[in-house]
Amino acid sequence: MSVEQVEAKHFKRGNFIMVDDVACRVLDNSKSAPGKHGHLKCKIEATGLLDGKKRMIMKPGEAKIPCPIIDKRAAQVLSLSGKTAQLMDMVTYDTFDTQIPDDVTGVTEGGEVEYWVIAGTKVIRAVK
Repeated sequence: MSVEQVEAKHFKRGNFIMVDDVACRVLDNSKSAPGKHGHLKCKIEATGLLDGKKRMIMKPGEAKIPCPIIDKRAAQVLSLSGKTAQLMDMVTYDTFDTQIPDDVTGVTEGGEVEYWVIAGTKVIRAVK
């Protein structure tokens, strides 16, 4: 799994973050004012990229939080079987099967799609 460590105070809306080993997109990062001893607290609200669930964590501003590295790639659809698509990567020519998400429409055999590799999971994100 490819991740990097980022301090909690640096996350902004739209950044990617790992919460409970799930890749998420940051919705809000509320920062409390430093107290008597000067420690900033961050309340980060995020939504899962794969399941859409809302998650929340609270960490000190200096705490290191994993940030997933998302690899965006193009693939050709080789075949369809129900909600499963067999794809071929346009660069490496590797073939693999993946589920078609409910929010992605217009996937056809022979067409091209954009897929993301998120923490080792391959997910179709858009039709080209």
